[in-house]
Amino acid sequence: MAMALGSGKGTRRRRRRGGRRPMSEINVTPFVDVMLVLLIIFMVTAPLLTAGVPIQLPDSRADALPQDAQQVSISIDSDGYVYIDDAQVPVGGLPGALEAIPRVGEGPDITLRADRSLDYGRVMAVMGELNRAGLNRISLVTNSGGTGASVNAGSPSEE
Repeated sequence: MAMALGSGKGTRRRRRRGGRRPMSEINVTPFVDVMLVLLIIFMVTAPLLTAGVPIQLPDSRADALPQDAQQVSISIDSDGYVYIDDAQVPVGGLPGALEAIPRVGEGPDITLRADRSLDYGRVMAVMGELNRAGLNRISLVTNSGGTGASVNAGSPSEE
């Protein structure tokens, strides 16, 4: 009970005179490989682009704030020099530099990054200048995931 499926006349594909047909499938494997390499590159470099001034941030257990479009980063390094978005501000030039920051609506959100070895007075002096310039939306940046500093509710003499 064998059965022939075709007579042989219509089952063969006709070939062109050149011998080969053009390939109609797209090979996506190289595309996927390139995309994975680009993804890895962006994942590695994205954290490096957030802040260019190297400082040692203090630890905290606070949750991260959402990133806004109108945001200015002010950094104070371990020597006390102030940077506005990676540009060093000359000594005594902070009030003028703060006035030059463009404002829309309530003004930009300021993220203040200060080195952990700084004197508290230096950080407060910069925050005072921010207040005088009318920039009152200030977030202090710390390392997240740390154990955090121990908080003592009593007086300092009890330690």
